[in-house]
This record gives sequence, structure tokens and C-alpha cells, in this order.
Amino acid sequence: MKNLLLVLLFIASFLSAQTNTEVYLYNLSNNNGTYKIKDGKNISNNPGYDSQPYFYSKRIVIFSSMRDKQTDIAMYNEKTGKVTYLSNTPNGGEYTPQRIPKSKDISAVRLDADGLQRFYQYNIKTGKSTELIANLKVAYPFWLKKNVAINVVIVGKDLDLIISNLKNNTHSTIQKKVGRSVHKIPKTNFVSYISKQNEPWEVTLYNPKNGDRKKIIETLGGKEDVCWLPNGTLLMAAGNTIMKFNPATDKNWSIFHTFPKTKHKNISRILVNDKGTKLALVSE
Repeated sequence: MKNLLLVLLFIASFLSAQTNTEVYLYNLSNNNGTYKIKDGKNISNNPGYDSQPYFYSKRIVIFSSMRDKQTDIAMYNEKTGKVTYLSNTPNGGEYTPQRIPKSKDISAVRLDADGLQRFYQYNIKTGKSTELIANLKVAYPFWLKKNVAINVVIVGKDLDLIISNLKNNTHSTIQKKVGRSVHKIPKTNFVSYISKQNEPWEVTLYNPKNGDRKKIIETLGGKEDVCWLPNGTLLMAAGNTIMKFNPATDKNWSIFHTFPKTKHKNISRILVNDKGTKLALVSE
């Protein structure tokens, strides 16, 4: 019962912090390393919680979207401008949808009404789900490669970073007390995550081959939503502004882009596609 209450409280606080959010899609232009954001569009346009965008393909963005008092996997087609739904789970909801490496199927965290929280695979044609990891309360997954995922997992009252080999069914803790943003660093074999072991929090580099960890930079004012541009520049959402930091050339954060507060009051999730031509973000 105690563990169930912890899971429910975690999800309740997570949702309450992002009630009435929308997913926006912007074009990114790059002129000799200088990026500009333009032509924004609300692609969710839906009352309630819409968040956790992911670039499934060149034309399709998937995200978690609320309908009929539950969250489902939504698929936005940029060519048609329409949203369709892959999942419709009775007494449950899906979060953090992502494309599984070397597959057309989608993975997502599913939270059932009875408090069971697990990591599932969803068939792209039928929506049928199959459990991927048993006995771990995965909160924020990240696929490193086929059969290997680096997941932010609920452990007690904290979030821990755990690497899982689905083929061998092995799980190893990388670090305790982390945040929700886990990303591959472009043009490297490294991964970044948010360490919350110290104040202020830190964006940390992790080497999956040897387990080495290294501080990249401190976060800004308790913010934890980051992503990477293809040129190796780190972006961080902070209020109505996106900040930038390039570990190779910069000593501190600087402004990448500031939106009018009437447009984006509080940006949470941000993500750039592999080619650096699209930016997805979530805001109240």
C-alpha cells in the first residue's frame, strides 16, 4: 500500500505541475551555426495534459495526450495536420512515447488505475501492448540502442538512473537521485542526464562503455528540461526562454531564444530532431 501511494502521489504531482499544457512544433533555420526559431504551430490543440513529444519520423511527432480523462499515445502527421491515436487503454494511460530502435513500434510508460506502472511496447498497426520490463517502475525511458534502455525509475521516494538490457534481463543502477531528461549527446557515444545529488543540479555526461561520469554544467534555478542541437549545443527551457550552452566553446549559459509570455508562459519539454530542422516544445 505504501509503494502504491508513493507512485500515485508522484504521478499526481507530475500532472498537476503540467495541467493544461500544449505541444508546439517550430521550424529551425541554421545559418553558419546561428539558429532561428520560426513558424510555430500548436499541434496538440487539446484541453488538458499534452506533453512529452518525440520525433517518430520526418513527418510524424508522437506525444502523450489526454482524452476521456486518460492519456493516450497521439500521433501528429505534419503533412495532413491531423492527430490520430495509437492507444486506447481501458483504466490506464500512456506517457513518454518513443520509437523503439530498429523497429516501427512505440514504447511508452503505462500507468494503470490500480497504480501499476510498467514499460510497454505498442504495435504500430494494432496498438496491442506487450510488457518490456517487469518489476521496475519506469518513469522516463530513453533508448540507447536496440534492447538497451537507460531509464529514470521510481525507487522509493526518489528517481534513479538504471541501464537495462532487455535481452539479458539485467538492470544496473548508474546513479541515484536524477531528473527526467536523458538524451544522447550528438556525434558521440555519450549520454547526458540531470544529476540531483547536489545543489545546484548538474547536467552530467555518462559513458555507457566504461561507466565514467562527468559534470557538463550546472542547471539554471532548478530547471531540468534539456535537449541537444546537432552541433553539440545544449538547450535548456527556463520560463519563456530557451537557454544555450556549448561545452566546447562556452563558459556559461546564454539566451538562445525568448518567446513573448503571452505565447509561452512556462516551457517544460523541448526536443530537436536529428537534422536540427524542427523544435518541439511543451508550454502552459
